[in-house]
Amino acid sequence: MKSREVDASLLEDALGHRFHNRAVLQQALTHASFAREAESVAGDEAASSPGDNEQLEFLGDAVLSFVVSQELYRRFPTYSEGDLSKLRAHIVSAKALIRPARQLEIGQYLLFGKGEEKSGGRTKSALLVNALEAVIAAVFLDAGLDAVREFIVRYILQPALDELAKRGSDGLPVTDYKSALQEIVHCSGRQQPRYSLVSEHGPDHRKTFTVEVHVAAPEKGGEAFVSRAEGTTKKRAEQGAARQAFEYLRSVQTAESGNADREAAHLNRS
Repeated sequence: MKSREVDASLLEDALGHRFHNRAVLQQALTHASFAREAESVAGDEAASSPGDNEQLEFLGDAVLSFVVSQELYRRFPTYSEGDLSKLRAHIVSAKALIRPARQLEIGQYLLFGKGEEKSGGRTKSALLVNALEAVIAAVFLDAGLDAVREFIVRYILQPALDELAKRGSDGLPVTDYKSALQEIVHCSGRQQPRYSLVSEHGPDHRKTFTVEVHVAAPEKGGEAFVSRAEGTTKKRAEQGAARQAFEYLRSVQTAESGNADREAAHLNRS
């Protein structure tokens, strides 16, 4: 039987965390198929049979959901419960989690039984996502909430939000353009947008408000700009101005991404 110990030092480097309790990391990397084979070899010697990562997966799923919920609540204060739930569901979905699981190359550190090893367990998306959740639980148990929050934000939450910002209308529906603008501005290295009421006119029961949103230039260089919109309330006018600014920044990002792709293609041909 293969040794239960696996050298996960490179994984620790990627996680940005050195485990004090290495046993909890080893358990997070132990698939049930390996544990069952070890139990059959150990017989009645229960103490010598390793545990698997299924309970840690359960805990990690809960920790991930909590941290993402807390961060979304903080970052998008005007989102409705439904919008927050939809966004969280996307970020913690198996489809989204497979990216960080592969980025961390978790598959190469996992311990599998012979059957699962032969069937290609190291490349199965479901097993890699389960292992990622178990590793999240391991970091939480070893170092607490602040450490695991840092990992989740860096590897899971922020990349997912960045990707949604790039996809724009192809991503989740935008229902709050002020929050969407705030996020895309943050990702582009700009200061937070500033709103100003330009004018209001009309009778009290039918006022029209004109609002401008001022978007600063990015720190690395670029242009500042102003978007203006009207609305029957200040809130609607702000949303209209924010929508124009958001769509402009999204078009800029799309153009920059296309230029980068063309430059890369040109270099590859050279």
